[in-house]
Amino acid sequence: MKSLFLHILLLLVLVSCSEMANKAKIKQEILQTEKAFEKMAAEKSISEAFYHFADDSAVILRGNDSLIKGKENIRSYYQKMDNKGAVVNWAPDHIDVSSSGDLAYTYGRYLWKIKADNGHTTEYRGVFHTVWKRQKDQSWKYVWD
Repeated sequence: MKSLFLHILLLLVLVSCSEMANKAKIKQEILQTEKAFEKMAAEKSISEAFYHFADDSAVILRGNDSLIKGKENIRSYYQKMDNKGAVVNWAPDHIDVSSSGDLAYTYGRYLWKIKADNGHTTEYRGVFHTVWKRQKDQSWKYVWD
């Protein structure tokens, strides 16, 4: 009986360790996705980055509690920022993953810089929250930002 109990206990410990290792791996994937997202926004454009990393059903919440739904609408919204010479930087302070490993969320601080026609730059700081969903091809796309 003690032997059976020890085997079950050992199995539970091994499963728990495996789940923790898998969560750590997924958190690293999400961090790399966030970095790639930010890099694309800097190197290509904000609108293309938000389009590229959006799930087909993505929604973003912006000023005045407005919701922008769908990849094309998100791209159109951010094209206005691209035309204003906007630059955005962010980094997650926290990443967590669902027990199933197919959803994750991040939050952290962002900094938007928008250059006016007169050369003056306005900065906006805040906190972001993004929900990520694993895709069929194993990549990650955001469903909420």
